[in-house]
Amino acid sequence: MKYFAVVTNDWARNGLDLINWQRGKAGTIEATHDVLKNDLAAGVLPCERFGANAAWLRLNVLTYNLLSVLRRAALPKELERVRPKRLRFLLFATAATVLSHARQLVARVVRDFEAWAVRLSEVRVRLWRRTPSWEQAMACLDTS
Repeated sequence: MKYFAVVTNDWARNGLDLINWQRGKAGTIEATHDVLKNDLAAGVLPCERFGANAAWLRLNVLTYNLLSVLRRAALPKELERVRPKRLRFLLFATAATVLSHARQLVARVVRDFEAWAVRLSEVRVRLWRRTPSWEQAMACLDTS
């Protein structure tokens, strides 16, 4: 005997449609695990203590979710499916590196600094526009 259960709060769908929808999602979790383990370092636990490892995994999952929101809400369509490593090089890379050479501090700026700054400011504007105002957020929380 093999038992199969789906727990949901979706009361609008009938049971067969719900099971077909759930079966259609098969295979998506493996891609998530791959990104978590290989791109976000969830596969390398920091120590032997269970609590610290659980916190590490939760931080990795939180990072994955934030990057997913960023890709869908603020990035252009061509960057919607990129992996975190590519995002790191395209978006989160440092604008300059400070070096100490011959008793002087030197700022080494990236080659296309202007393009990098414009890209980052466009992402910030898109995120800002999609963020609800304080009044809208409070209205969503008000249940009375």
